[in-house]
Amino acid sequence: MDLGLKGKTALVTASSKGMGRACALGLAAEGARVVMCARTEADLQATADDVRARTGAEVLALPADVTRETDVKNLVARATERFGGVDILIANAGGPPRGNFDDVNDQQWIGAFEVSVLSVVRLIRAVLPSMRKKRWGRILTIQSVSVKQPVEGLLLSNAVRPGVAGMMKTMTPELGKDNITFNVLCPGRIMTERLLGGARQAGMPEKEYLEKVALDIPLLRVGTPEEFANVAVFLASERSSYVTGVALQIDGGVVRALL
Repeated sequence: MDLGLKGKTALVTASSKGMGRACALGLAAEGARVVMCARTEADLQATADDVRARTGAEVLALPADVTRETDVKNLVARATERFGGVDILIANAGGPPRGNFDDVNDQQWIGAFEVSVLSVVRLIRAVLPSMRKKRWGRILTIQSVSVKQPVEGLLLSNAVRPGVAGMMKTMTPELGKDNITFNVLCPGRIMTERLLGGARQAGMPEKEYLEKVALDIPLLRVGTPEEFANVAVFLASERSSYVTGVALQIDGGVVRALL
């Protein structure tokens, strides 16, 4: 299937590692031009070089922290200067820290809002003008299955991420007339450094830890970043033209909710 991504420009944030990296690679493999960003320049440039080598795609790699408004504005301005605008946004960022109610202070609450909500707001605000002008756009945000059901020990994520889904759902009728779609990606347990950090925190060997966390996944295994990216790339494509306002879990069946 031709996904219709050749010549499109995609901005993928926090794309030096994990799911963001896999999304950038998947989009580039389909012929999209990719703008990548991350806070650590060395990791970012190494990943960008790998994406170029493996796909032959045009890649613009810029260090940026999406919690900083000036970084977001500069990122989109540079993408527009180089490629004439952004057609696809995959808004990704590291999640809030673990913790229960008594463990987190006001500053951590504010930080959770900035990283999970306000960064998405600013990215959307920055890319909308070019999408409206072209009357075509795909806006995705990577959140968590905590949008669908609370995850034990992740109070901040459980509290703020559903708000992003509500915002995206609200944007759907506002921008549908401009042929811009809004969808939320809700990963479950995906093989990333963040997930493997749980093994170190629990003092367990990685293999043993992965077997333990897979016990309540119907597919009995942790997902790969590539499996996650396959879904993201489809929703970023021309072929997903009638899918909007969806919060879709990629979780191996962990979420049992009917809606």
